[in-house]
Order: sequence, then structure tokens, then C-alpha cells
Amino acid sequence: MAPLVIATRGSKLALAQARWVAGRLAGLRPGLEVELEVIKTQGDKITAVPLAEVGGKGLFVKEIEEALLAGQAQLAVHSMKDVPAELPPGLIIAGVSPREDVRDVLVSRRWGSLEELPAGARVGTSSLRRRAQLLAQRPDLEVVPLRGNVETRLRKLEAEGLDAVILAAAGLVRLGLEGVVTQYLPLETLLPAVGQGALGLECREDDDATRELAAALADPAAAAAVEAERTFLARLEGGCQVPIAAHAVLEGDRLWLRGLVADLEGRPLVRAQGRAPRGEAAALGRRVAEEVLDKGGREILARLYGEAPR
Repeated sequence: MAPLVIATRGSKLALAQARWVAGRLAGLRPGLEVELEVIKTQGDKITAVPLAEVGGKGLFVKEIEEALLAGQAQLAVHSMKDVPAELPPGLIIAGVSPREDVRDVLVSRRWGSLEELPAGARVGTSSLRRRAQLLAQRPDLEVVPLRGNVETRLRKLEAEGLDAVILAAAGLVRLGLEGVVTQYLPLETLLPAVGQGALGLECREDDDATRELAAALADPAAAAAVEAERTFLARLEGGCQVPIAAHAVLEGDRLWLRGLVADLEGRPLVRAQGRAPRGEAAALGRRVAEEVLDKGGREILARLYGEAPR
């Protein structure tokens, strides 16, 4: 039997995630041989420029998806927050992993919390979503662009004289770096990126064998939540140039979705939320997105994009 080739980025976090999937698959299918194929994406190559200035969608997945379509790999492991709302024809997310902690965290050597940061404190993040929500609550902060993998951003905390950096809890947990966390930021303070904390297993739509393998690792609750969030994102036609956030959670058999869109400075910031049966995840995402648009999101998107979703 030919080995299953998993395409992945080459960062420590991406490799840890791919190896986790490989280990789980090998446990489910004794005798299955798995190989990792490391692929450098455009987002990996361009590290000196904030992502919002690079533009385009799929900066961390495009080359990996091309490898899938070319038959160079059978499966790809992505952080779902990196996956655009629309997939290329012929590809499918065949499974969404059990979700890790979705929260963002503050890491600081000097201060104990976001609230303790002094006026003018320098906080590192290149995420417009984080920037907008931070400034909505603390307009006195100086938000400093910060690119690089997790380890690089932690080093820059000291090297660039930052008072704090904001990172995703999930990445730190998967790297065994929970010890650096100063504060887990509540969702009311920082709503996460769409799909944050979840891994997506992508393959060719016509590859039944790989689809079956990926489905065996899937978590239905996480998949429903991520579907609602991604539908919300798709309706807003959002990319990395706009501060958009969403989080859905399954409560019993009902989904609760919160979403927002903001100006780059966090003012205005428009929120909406809704609940629906688990089987209506996509409809819930569209409904909450429509409410955001009607409450002022359409005007924000028009200013940032030059046009807004109709």
C-alpha cells in the first residue's frame, strides 16, 4: 500500500499539527504509512510585511491546495482560521478536528493583564481583528505590527521592546508553551478568528479513501460551529484586510453564534448574535451576518473595500 502523504507548512506549529493527525490516523488504521510533505506558502515567504498589506486570500494554503490537486499529496492539515471561506473546485474539507481553546492570550513579561497595561503600552500583533478589538477597549494602546511564527513573536516581545504580544491559545497549547501565558482573554474582550482552534483536513473531493480517513477524525460539534462561522465570513466576503471575528459553540443541540466587524481603529464596531438548531449552522451564519450588515457593517466594509456585500 502506498503511503498517505500529508501536505503541511514547515513551521513548528504546523508540523506539530500534522504529526498529531498522522498519529491519530495511524492509530485508527494499523499498518498505515504516513509521510509529511513540507510546502512553503506565500504567507511563509513574505514575512516583513503585515498580512493585510500583502492582500489576497489563502496566503497560507494556496500552494498546499495546488499540491493536493496535482496529486503530490492526498491530505492537507490546515489551521481553519487560515482557510478562505471558498475552496477551489475539486477540494473539500473532509473533517474538522476537535477544537482546542479558541481564546486569544496576552503574553507579557512586566504586566499581569490587559487591564494593567499602562497608557501608551506597545502591544504586538499583525491581526487587524485583534487590533480593532484592542483599540475599541483601550484606544490609548499602541498596536505594533508583528509577523512570524509563534517562537519568533515571543522573541520579539523582548527584542523589540514590546510590553505585550497577543497570540492564539491553541498554538501555544499545541507547542507545549502554555507556561508563557499571562492572561487568557475572555471572548467578550477578544472574539476569535473564524475557525480559530480547529484543524481542517482537506482532500480531493473525488478521493473517497482519504475522505473516509479524514472523516474518522472529525468532530461533529466543532464542524457545525466552524460551518456557522465560515458562512458568516463568506456572507461578509471577508479577508485579512478587514477586522472580522466570529465564534460559535454548541449548547445541547443548539448553536450560539456571535460575530462582529469593525473599523481598523475599532470604532465603530458592530456586533450581532443568534441561536439556531445544530442542523441550521449555515443559515445561522448568514442570518447573523445580515444583522451585522444592517447594523452598520455594510458601511464599514464599503469604506475598507471600496464596496460592500449586497
